[in-house]
Amino acid sequence: MMSLYSPIIIKLALGILCLIVQINIMGKGNLAPSSAMDQVQNYVLGGIIGGVIYNDAISVLQFVLVLIVWTTLVLIVKFSKEHNRFVKNIIDGKPTTLIHNGQVDIATCLQHGISANDLMFKLRSNGIYEVSKVKRAVLEQNGQLTIIEQGDENIRYPIIMDGQINEDLLDIVNKDEAWLIGKVHELTGKEITDIYLGEYISGEIKLYEY
Repeated sequence: MMSLYSPIIIKLALGILCLIVQINIMGKGNLAPSSAMDQVQNYVLGGIIGGVIYNDAISVLQFVLVLIVWTTLVLIVKFSKEHNRFVKNIIDGKPTTLIHNGQVDIATCLQHGISANDLMFKLRSNGIYEVSKVKRAVLEQNGQLTIIEQGDENIRYPIIMDGQINEDLLDIVNKDEAWLIGKVHELTGKEITDIYLGEYISGEIKLYEY
């Protein structure tokens, strides 16, 4: 009887181990998805484990090989996203501006399935009751709305993330990449790619290097 259930137990243990390894590799404390790729990763891994555990035609060795291949693919995608802005935009998508200088981009809102009621609810949730008070409202990849109110003193938003420039914020503050590159070199003597995080706070830049 034990020999009948041994492969199932071993596959289940290996699946749980793979899950733990991927959580640690991805730097997450849980499986809550923060992007579309995270959601796909959860679905595929769950499908692999659930679909293989009770399939006697797939051996433990084959199961291990599938887990290794999937984990390798996850690592390749993670590395590519962190080092290439184009790949990151394709896989995770990019933030979308819904409100610019107090004007709602209705076409973009409808394209992303955001009704007027949804938009106003998200604004009220952030303590804002008038669209005219919003300098920019950005729909993030995870569906959250990031709001910047009128007045530069209210802007507290990353201008550099993972060695990549946040072009949306540059547009908001009416600056270009050459200006940012110059500021980074002036403050640190290094390049944009050497910066883990850069914040733009009330006209000042605060940098955190790798």
